[in-house]
Amino acid sequence: MGKMRTQSAPWRAAVVLASVLLVGGVAACGNSDTGGGGTKDDGKITMGFSQVGAESGWRTANTISIKEAATAAGIELKFDDAQQKQENQIKAIRNYIQQKVDVIAFSPVVESGWDTVLKEAKDAGIPVILTDRSVDSADKSLYKTFLGSDFVKEGKLAGEWLVEQKKGASGPVNIVELQGSTGAAPANDRKKGFGEAIAANPNLKVIASQTGDFTRAGGKQVMEQFLKANKQIDVLFAHNDDMGLGALEAITAAGKVPGKDITIITIDAVKDGMQALADGKFNFIAECSPLLGPQLMDLAKKVKAGQEVPARIETEETTFTTEQAKEALPNRKY
Repeated sequence: MGKMRTQSAPWRAAVVLASVLLVGGVAACGNSDTGGGGTKDDGKITMGFSQVGAESGWRTANTISIKEAATAAGIELKFDDAQQKQENQIKAIRNYIQQKVDVIAFSPVVESGWDTVLKEAKDAGIPVILTDRSVDSADKSLYKTFLGSDFVKEGKLAGEWLVEQKKGASGPVNIVELQGSTGAAPANDRKKGFGEAIAANPNLKVIASQTGDFTRAGGKQVMEQFLKANKQIDVLFAHNDDMGLGALEAITAAGKVPGKDITIITIDAVKDGMQALADGKFNFIAECSPLLGPQLMDLAKKVKAGQEVPARIETEETTFTTEQAKEALPNRKY
């Protein structure tokens, strides 16, 4: 028996060594598949991203930008579409926490109600980046940074343009407003900024304001209601291009000429909106760029490395008139 043990010792050692190598290999693959919470040997970053939905051309362009930028940056992206529901986003974020991703990023459906799940991410040691939309959490330590537009500024730019256009008006100028989704940061802030700007001219009055949920169908439906309920509408302010494009259908069906009978101001500057502006159906657009992907991936690498980043990073944007839209359209990426 002793002789047999001596002869089999090298064989047993080889088996043990193979087992160690196999376990090590499985562990490495496991980390790669699950995100590893920062423990992966390959150093690859895994990001969990929860998107609002696909409610507009802007959102679709935003999603494409994020997916393409993740691929270019070598970041593994776990993507979820919340379909405009906060409960879906909270569920997705909790799934990302369980999967131990390195970074969580999301564009919040609404501003309120995030503290509990954000604290869960913080307790798990997973940094959170807000994109496009912010939250109203009093505890700013629950997320690392917010990357996105200044929605109040966008509303102000739209209002300031209108004030300049109507500065010679001697009588009332009746404005209807198509708001974004109720409770969403861009809807709240664009309404606020626009209202502050038009206060400079007491003739400018918002006579009706209702949500169209940032969708083309919603914009058409609400504009139909506005036209039936109000004999005189001089201006439409839509919180995004898609609602404005839906409103175009309702305005045309009512026998009015968009851009002439009713001045139309929107926000976003997606390709379809820019085309309507170039065609004279829209009159002014304040830009809100959806191409946040490259900046987001850069931030993900920095927060994963423990680097300090600004609490607020604003995207660079501009405004467009009809002539400017004609010039910009041939090279428009979205």
